[in-house]
Amino acid sequence: MTERVGLFGWPVEHSISPAMHNAAFAALGLDWSYDLLPVLPQNFEDEVIRLVDAGYRGFNVTIPHKQAALELLLIGETTPAARAIGAANTLIAGPDNGLLRADNTDARGFAGDLQQHGITIEGTHCLVLGTGGSARAVTFALAQNGAASVIRVSRRPTGQPGIIGYGDLAHMAPAMDIVINCTPAGMSPRVDESPWPDGVPFPAGAVLYDLIYNPPVTRLMETARSAGARAINGLGMLVMQGAYAFQTWTGIMPPVDVMTNAARQALGLED
Repeated sequence: MTERVGLFGWPVEHSISPAMHNAAFAALGLDWSYDLLPVLPQNFEDEVIRLVDAGYRGFNVTIPHKQAALELLLIGETTPAARAIGAANTLIAGPDNGLLRADNTDARGFAGDLQQHGITIEGTHCLVLGTGGSARAVTFALAQNGAASVIRVSRRPTGQPGIIGYGDLAHMAPAMDIVINCTPAGMSPRVDESPWPDGVPFPAGAVLYDLIYNPPVTRLMETARSAGARAINGLGMLVMQGAYAFQTWTGIMPPVDVMTNAARQALGLED
């Protein structure tokens, strides 16, 4: 019997996660299938219960359900990462009791992709653009991996420690080692946007990690490269967080290269 997992979200039609996971299942000879599960927020809990009863082994969770996933009645365990981040992107069905374990693999996916690119977090000074859910996951990963400092940038700074406004970037940016964009500015189809203010020089010695992967080169990445900085998009994070979710469901770490190639093909990118 085919084992089933899937992705909850609204909308989810654009997701390339089925391509990644189903390619990995095929490469490993596993009789598993990854499905898209579009569901409105008001129907989320009922649909989770229905699909767990139907035998689903687990789920990925994306916008707008990541915070609601922690509050499901079926949650029997929450990992430290999910608690600290305040959101779950992975749910794992228990083998016997019908309960779910809530996890968040975004932080591990981000840190894992930085490692794949030979970038060490320990001891670095980091600037995180944005304060939403992905920014919380990235901030958690940076702290867990020994960053010397982490400053978050918000369009509506509240005066909280460690959060500045975009007007302060010109003063803070030169001291940064890693800049991470956790905003949607520049994502397709709004490719002309950038979160980086005009007139503020990008630090030439920094690494930019842009969580956006479509388009593969954002306007912000172009700005960073023009300044002499290294720029990386977020496709690797997407693949790695998916790989860690795959491992929690199956007990097997999937072939990351297979998932990466499938993701690139789904995006229409050349090998």
